[in-house]
Amino acid sequence: MKKKYAAVVLLTGVLMLNSCAANNSDSSKATVTDDIKSSGSVFAMDTYMTITAYGQNGKKGIEAAQKEITKLEKLWSVTDENSEIYTLDHSGGTEVPVSAETEELLNFAIDMHWQTKGALDITLYPVLRAWGFTTGEYCVPDDSEISALLECKGVERISVGNGKAYIPKNTEIDLGAVAKGCAGDAAAKALKEHGVTSALLDLGGNIQTIGDAKPDGTKWKVGIRDPFGEGSIGTLAVGECAVITSGGYERFFEKDGVIYKHILDPETGRPADSGLASVTVIGKEGRLCDALSTSLYVMGLDDACAYWRDSVDLEMILISDDGGVYVTEGIAENFSPKVENVTVIER
Repeated sequence: MKKKYAAVVLLTGVLMLNSCAANNSDSSKATVTDDIKSSGSVFAMDTYMTITAYGQNGKKGIEAAQKEITKLEKLWSVTDENSEIYTLDHSGGTEVPVSAETEELLNFAIDMHWQTKGALDITLYPVLRAWGFTTGEYCVPDDSEISALLECKGVERISVGNGKAYIPKNTEIDLGAVAKGCAGDAAAKALKEHGVTSALLDLGGNIQTIGDAKPDGTKWKVGIRDPFGEGSIGTLAVGECAVITSGGYERFFEKDGVIYKHILDPETGRPADSGLASVTVIGKEGRLCDALSTSLYVMGLDDACAYWRDSVDLEMILISDDGGVYVTEGIAENFSPKVENVTVIER
């Protein structure tokens, strides 16, 4: 069930994703220790990541988080010849040893494939490569090439357990749809283990927060990107959670007047034509939000809403190709839109 409400909030000085934790002006609510702010960055998983932590343990926490992210990239890179995923992709159909982290993430990705009825498929890597989305050498593959590559995909071909993984020859996997979310979870855990109770992680648009409020007592403010232009379509106030967005605007190319976007439909091997421009998923677990932001984009509005109604502790902001904004009821009151009308999705 959906209902309409008009936006009545005028946004002034909207904070975008990489500066959400900058406002600590209310000194009456912050202690001297809370006022200590540390920042760090790392380039990993093909994106620039920043971490801002508050408190006396912030610097050590950030260093630990950076090490965790770097470690995971070395495990999951599809281009690093020393990574476990590269080794698996080039194993020629033989079983290879994998770490506990890789085994866990592979099992999670397989489970999400079945939960989303195939909308998330980590075996699409050869198809993505054929389009040039992994290399930047863009082209439109012909139907016969796509059909041949689709014959090699299939999550059911993956076998993983007891510290080993197997995929048949000509099948290749890419954990890009879940890796950053999982890295965010691991980085947040590292920060907490070092005593950090307030932090903001921006992993290339994947936002994760630590603490139900900033040191000044206010909620974290996350700008939701406008998929049709610069700036945001609104601001979301959140506590401790992950806020992860996927959209066709992130990577695309144009040929002969046609725009081809990087999120592929596993059924067709072509850019998903779901009617959605972007999907933002809000929840407690980064890897789940990451996986769902991609798969719900592929599903389209109606199926995404149906999935949400069957879920627990999960919220969404969907933007359609025609500019419609759809917000689930659990976060509607915390979303301050710039557009005039927003549709609230009810259970």
